[in-house]
Amino acid sequence: MIALIQRVLSARVDVDDETVGAIGPGLLALVAVQPTDDEASTRRMLERLLGYRVFADEQGRMNRSLKDTGGDLLLVSQFTLAADTRSGMRPSFTTAASPEQGRRWFDRLVELARDAHPRVEIGRFGAHMKVQLVNDGPVTFWLETP
Repeated sequence: MIALIQRVLSARVDVDDETVGAIGPGLLALVAVQPTDDEASTRRMLERLLGYRVFADEQGRMNRSLKDTGGDLLLVSQFTLAADTRSGMRPSFTTAASPEQGRRWFDRLVELARDAHPRVEIGRFGAHMKVQLVNDGPVTFWLETP
């Protein structure tokens, strides 16, 4: 599983001019499922999303996690993160999970996140989404689980 996380002051997802998910300060996570993903990789990704230290402590060092700050989490499925772009001029998606498998593990990530964290919003799987954000920093990290 891959997640591109961004520390945000705010973020939202619109589908057909309707806001389907919006957060205040916290993390926006664009998530891609890969063919080898399973329960263990999904649980590990959630652990990293909630525990990765990207928020400043009293000394201004990135030493606090989403769990520590109680910030919001916005999960957005984005299969294009799993694209193979190493050659040619067009991405290959053979390294991305099928839509069925992607939905299964993305939905499982959402379920686990909502059980573990007080404020979790989501985009709409498979939809054409417009994502707006105010990146705080900017702070952006690529997370990957085996």
